[in-house]
Amino acid sequence: MPSLPSLGGLRGRARGERPTPPVPVPLSAYVVDCGVYVEGRRLPGRWTHTAAVAEVRKRRDGFVWIGLHEPDEQQIQGVAETFGLHELAVEDAVHAHQRPKLERYDDTLFMVLKTVRYVAHESPTTANEIVETGELMVFLGRDFVVTVRHGNHSGVSELRRTLECDRERLAMGPSAVLHAIADQVVDSYLAVTEAIEDDIDVMETQVFAPRTAVDAEQIYLMKREVLELRRAVMPLALPLRRLAEGYITLVPEQVRSYFRDVEDHLTTVSEHVAGFDELLTTLVDAALAKITLQQNVDMRKITAWAAIISIPTMVAGIYGMNFEDMPELHWKFGYPAVVAVIVVACLLVYRILRRNRWL
Repeated sequence: MPSLPSLGGLRGRARGERPTPPVPVPLSAYVVDCGVYVEGRRLPGRWTHTAAVAEVRKRRDGFVWIGLHEPDEQQIQGVAETFGLHELAVEDAVHAHQRPKLERYDDTLFMVLKTVRYVAHESPTTANEIVETGELMVFLGRDFVVTVRHGNHSGVSELRRTLECDRERLAMGPSAVLHAIADQVVDSYLAVTEAIEDDIDVMETQVFAPRTAVDAEQIYLMKREVLELRRAVMPLALPLRRLAEGYITLVPEQVRSYFRDVEDHLTTVSEHVAGFDELLTTLVDAALAKITLQQNVDMRKITAWAAIISIPTMVAGIYGMNFEDMPELHWKFGYPAVVAVIVVACLLVYRILRRNRWL
């Protein structure tokens, strides 16, 4: 029995019209750079991923480094087949939204890192966004490195140019590239935490300054941004520890010591982020206490003015009863006398409330 076309395929076209096939996009549209490195030196020329890996395996020396930017499933499939990447890791690399992790598939490592960028703003009390995140995936093999980035602030292109000037590091192989990427990502965490610390100092000064109004929503926003940074930092500790302690055979001993240094930097960042979380919780409590205190002061003022206004209201209510036998009703100076009594009584109550700091 022939299969029926899906509703999604029929929607939007006339009866009998064939579906329009997707427009193929060449892999070059997603490839940022592809290079062959032998003894720490980049070979000249432009390379496709198939020609690059063929050259390395013919030489039995060096490695290939190919960088991709947000490829789709069809475009990454050719790279996956050439380098033997596992389909589950490829799926994670395409769809992104992954936690930082390190997985091993046969002779290939797959590592996910969260990239962060500090969003510049005039003041933390008016900012709508403080931290912007992206993702960077790295496939590591014995003779290749494949980087897949999501977002535009990973800085991999600048890192490649820096490494190409350091032949000794590149001569260590693909694991040196993985270390350089992890080191740059963690260094960006340090820079972001320093900037956030300055913002929290500004927020703290305004919260505890007298006669200043601080919106608690802005503190919640900053706490949300710190939590976003925490989700990028905390899960990365275990993958770096595995790379530093020698459980991964693809990482030689001479590179493991560098990963230990990155792990130390990440520990420093984790401590800062944990401190930010606690401090922002304290600032939220302080801001809410300040708001509550201000509301109490406002209520006291409203109550005090209501007490003063009740005096003329009471007198007007009595004289508005329209009785004939009212005291001083037919006296010539009755009206000014009543007004004078009201004013004196109001001033007396105002003075008493002022002395008790209700006004």
